[in-house]
Amino acid sequence: MTSWLVIGGGISGLTAALAVLEREPTARVTVLEGSDRPGGKLSGARVAGCEVDVGAEAVLARRPEAVELAHQVGLGDELVHPTSAGAQVWSRGRIHPLPRRTLMGVPADPGALTGLLTGDEVRRAAAEPAGRVEADDVSVGELVSGRMGGAVTQRLVEPLLGGVYAGHADLISARAALPALLRAAQDGQRLQDAASGILPAPTDGTQSVGTAPVFATVRGGLHRLVDAAAGHITAAGGDVRTGTLARELRRHPDGGFEVVTGPRPDPTAYRADRVVLATPPAATARLLRDVSPAAADRLVGVETASMAVLTFAFATESLGQLDGSGVLLPPVEGRTIKAATFSATKWDWVRELGRGAGPDGEDVTFLRTSVGRHREEVTLQRPDEQLLAAALGDLRAVLGRALPPPVDAHVQRWGGALPQYAVGHVELVAQVRAAVSQVPGIAVCGATYDGVGVPACIGSARRAVAELHPAQ
Repeated sequence: MTSWLVIGGGISGLTAALAVLEREPTARVTVLEGSDRPGGKLSGARVAGCEVDVGAEAVLARRPEAVELAHQVGLGDELVHPTSAGAQVWSRGRIHPLPRRTLMGVPADPGALTGLLTGDEVRRAAAEPAGRVEADDVSVGELVSGRMGGAVTQRLVEPLLGGVYAGHADLISARAALPALLRAAQDGQRLQDAASGILPAPTDGTQSVGTAPVFATVRGGLHRLVDAAAGHITAAGGDVRTGTLARELRRHPDGGFEVVTGPRPDPTAYRADRVVLATPPAATARLLRDVSPAAADRLVGVETASMAVLTFAFATESLGQLDGSGVLLPPVEGRTIKAATFSATKWDWVRELGRGAGPDGEDVTFLRTSVGRHREEVTLQRPDEQLLAAALGDLRAVLGRALPPPVDAHVQRWGGALPQYAVGHVELVAQVRAAVSQVPGIAVCGATYDGVGVPACIGSARRAVAELHPAQ
């Protein structure tokens, strides 16, 4: 019987444990999670007496991994898709529809940006020159601004990158975030021509590509995926232990590995033949320090961004109508929030959840805002009440009207939530994996490596297990 330790109980770690048990049902699998609950950034909380997502709320359905996992853990029939409400951008004091044929904000048709951008800015984007990018990697900002003008980056690319990575265009790797566009530019194509060839349909997150919806979630909240996954691990004979922070990882003299947890005066040691590290970059670097110092040295340089999700419940009648699925706010606008999601407009299940949920049986409308970008942690260094007040002020400005006092509100802070894919990140990941592969029995996975979205994390976890498990 092979023994496995999975360090980190987020969606990556839970998926890794499931993958092991699927390949080797007799394996002894233990997941060690340092916090008091599994799931990482997939989390729910009660707002106005209703359980809603306060972390990730959706998955990219065009990638199969998350949909497959939902079916695997018994939630396939609970998958739902967004309404037809469209995404929007708030720019220069007005709400604009997010242009549909864009790839992370890069337009296939610059003419569609009229209104969101000035005439001169649209003409600058349309006049994009062709030319070959010689570098192996550049920042997204350098790639887009240099070809289509800074306005495209500031008012389209930046707000989208802020939503996905909580990062900045001038710091994020084009090879990691926009690989197809970078390859096209390296071949001498214009970005708009490459985007046009890549995009078969609108990409604002609410439209369909053919008959396949772009995004999906689980009715009742994406956090249900975590509970179902943990339940399946336990039912299959695995063990998910929370409140168990791994402090040290070392080789055992008799073979395999030992992981030390608990307070230093009273430690607990776990033995395993194989170890999967599904932890953030700093924690992974710390654990790898003795067994793979080369990998640790590379991982310690990966920065992360902190953020917060602020959820509001308003009396529906007093709030009034909300149009669209939400609004992105470019950082150039200087607002605290970077986006507002009109949850009750975006998701039918959230709208139904709010019916009769008020303290006197009135309907409530849920919406949420997000705060925090890379290297802007000072924004989050305020009490919850101040963050909520700032978000309400921004919502008033965006909607152009007064807002009633919320029935309830919730602040969920995510410290170091999102690893930043700096220029050269793809090569860094390759170097980390090459170093770790020199230590038989250890693999790494998670948002640091192959993408920050839920499907990417699931795929990363399955890859890690496949690397360690004998081929079948």
